[in-house]
Amino acid sequence: MDILYLLVPLSVLLVFAIGIVFWWALNHRQFEELDEKGQGIIEDKDG
Repeated sequence: MDILYLLVPLSVLLVFAIGIVFWWALNHRQFEELDEKGQGIIEDKDG
């Protein structure tokens, strides 16, 4: 039972860290135009 005093705060900190990284990625447009980058490889630009 004593381990919960360590694991619960660590899990809360981990959730906040993941949230901050996700927020940063959204604000720096990491998820914009994902389809266009993938289509650029498939499409023939020479023809």
